[in-house]
Order: sequence, then structure tokens, then C-alpha cells
Amino acid sequence: MDPIATPRQTAIACAAVCESKKASDIVVLDVRKLTPIADYFVLCSTSNERQSRAIAEELRALMRQDGRRELGIEGVRDGRWILQDFGDVVVHVFLESQREFYDLDGLWSEARRVRWRKSRPKT
Repeated sequence: MDPIATPRQTAIACAAVCESKKASDIVVLDVRKLTPIADYFVLCSTSNERQSRAIAEELRALMRQDGRRELGIEGVRDGRWILQDFGDVVVHVFLESQREFYDLDGLWSEARRVRWRKSRPKT
């Protein structure tokens, strides 16, 4: 795998991992102008705790493969809201009910949404 060069590319790669593990409602938010915490947030929803943990493990493997590591991780044990801090990118993996309850989408509504999927050709 080629190295992930920029925070934006890292966020997009993380979103792609979430999609590959069947997460839903995947959003990449550009929060650079809103917080010093990170440059990008990636949010996704899952239907069960096992799926959440599988996504977190795959994200850890992706970053390790790129020579990076997590600065922190929270919530793996219960799997309802897993937060992975990769420095410039923070990934939030939510059970659907938890995402709705905590409403980070609303909290960070001023953040610009990043288009992370390549356009699919129309058939």
C-alpha cells in the first residue's frame, strides 16, 4: 500500500475502511477551522458491537501498515461508541442509537462535509 500522505487522504482512507466493513451513514467532516483537536472527523454507524470492534481493528491495521499508530482509543470494550484518535484524524464508530443520542453530526454541523467517494459512473 502507498503511504497516506495528507490528513484528508487519511480521513478518506478511514471512511473507505468503514464502508468495506459495511458501516452506514459515513461522513467525513473538515473541522480544521472549528477545533484544534483534529483536522478531520470520520463518523459512521453500525448495527452491532461486533461490527464496531471489527471496524476499529481494521482501522488500527490500516494505520499500522502506514507506519502510524493510534494516539488513543476509547469504547472498544462495549463497542457502542468507539473513538480512535490518529492525531489529525479522529474516527467515531457508533451504534446507530448512540449516534442519534450524542448527535455529533448536529454538534459539528458547521463543519464542511468532505466528499470522500469517487463518483460512480451512471448506467
